[in-house]
Amino acid sequence: MEQEKRTGNGPLTLDLAAGRYWEEVGKHLANSGTTWTDLDRLIKFFSGDTRLDQITDREVAGLVSWRRGQTKQGRAKKADGTQMQLIAPATVNRSTTVLLKSLFTRARRTWRYQFPMEPNWKDHTLKEPEERVRFLKQGEGEKLDAAVRDDYGPWFTFCRLTGLRHKETLIRWKDVNWFAKRITTIGKGGRIVSTPITPTIKALLEPLIGHHPEFVFTYVCRRPDTPHAKAAGQVKGQRYPITPDGAKSQWRRMKARAGVDDFRFHDIRHDVATKLLKQTGNLRLVQKALNHADIATTTKYAHVMDDELSAALETLASPQKIPQTTLKQAG
Repeated sequence: MEQEKRTGNGPLTLDLAAGRYWEEVGKHLANSGTTWTDLDRLIKFFSGDTRLDQITDREVAGLVSWRRGQTKQGRAKKADGTQMQLIAPATVNRSTTVLLKSLFTRARRTWRYQFPMEPNWKDHTLKEPEERVRFLKQGEGEKLDAAVRDDYGPWFTFCRLTGLRHKETLIRWKDVNWFAKRITTIGKGGRIVSTPITPTIKALLEPLIGHHPEFVFTYVCRRPDTPHAKAAGQVKGQRYPITPDGAKSQWRRMKARAGVDDFRFHDIRHDVATKLLKQTGNLRLVQKALNHADIATTTKYAHVMDDELSAALETLASPQKIPQTTLKQAG
């Protein structure tokens, strides 16, 4: 085959492409676990022996249609018996179109394959609503703090102090540089995330030294009879690292106990950003704190300065500067 002569490889099947992509890219990503799950889903949908050059617009349209009909957490009903919501368009895009496009791009640019019938990815990308900016209202922060489990308390406080993304909060001791007063991890897109160790964060972390040799934040095993605890051989009363899944479960329970509705974990990040911008008025500083590559991403928080803008404009528009005729007409 022409492809084999040119690349030195045989036909590129989805199974082979996914495996190679995982080794070269996927397993090094901050969200590697999710990437693995999404790759496995693609293979199960198409079958692993499907050649990439056989995946056209028709097949991708079918994939997207199938995926957008699925529900959150794969459940038909919520705990209260009500219908579970469908997954969001953004989830559909990230777990199907974006990932499959990444496979094609890697194969074309790096592995030197050609795809004359490569799908038109824009046609299969679902429209996503503009990201909202939700921050904690008066009293909500206190409710969440009161609802957190004691052993998860330091982790949650760290989240609220830093505004880091979920997986960026599960730090290791090797990430903590006491001398430089920085916590350095790898975040979204493989970018370095550098968080200052303020006096408050230092006071939060120091008592945790000795809880675990590798991970900073741990929890105390309370129920060794659960399937996960049994499989891991956990012992009641001993400490273990907080995992991404464990943190998500505790967050859902905490939010339910606190009675705080319509507030996602990611909104903690929005809360930190809005408060920081109100305090400093410095959009560049907020960009650095949130590790945004482009300040255009940070500008969505600019609206929090509206009150300050109104006050400044009102100061300029003092009554003595307004023509008397205008004031009479207004009266």
